[in-house]
Amino acid sequence: MTEVLFYHLQNMSLESVLPPLLEKSLERGWRVVVQSTSQERTEALDAHLWTYSDDSFLPHATWRAADAPDHPVILSVEEGNPNRANVRFLIDNAALPADADSYERLVLVFNGDDTEALDVARGAWTDCKARGFEVTYWQTDDRGRWQRRQ
Repeated sequence: MTEVLFYHLQNMSLESVLPPLLEKSLERGWRVVVQSTSQERTEALDAHLWTYSDDSFLPHATWRAADAPDHPVILSVEEGNPNRANVRFLIDNAALPADADSYERLVLVFNGDDTEALDVARGAWTDCKARGFEVTYWQTDDRGRWQRRQ
């Protein structure tokens, strides 16, 4: 069964949250696709992931790379699964893919300060529940640590 995690960003940026989540996915041996809704955002994330830390390396490529199937993390604006990922991150209000049930895990990261993003996340929550997916909601506590909420 597909597990869907909703990460509610408040007072933090996607750029600060995404790299550690991707690193944890790679530590677990997962392959990942990160789907955005714009090519500009994907290119900005591509540049950011190369430089976000001086002491860490996050192997990735964009969906346009000739060797995309070989990379453990792909940044994309399309629904495809070029690297046979078992985890898909949806950012910037990207819609659930048609093949959502083919993933072990979907991770929706949304901006809690954006009413449109909240509406999209609520709609995705309802859709995921209707499909029988296991859904969980995550928010940071006062110290900035992710906590599962009821």
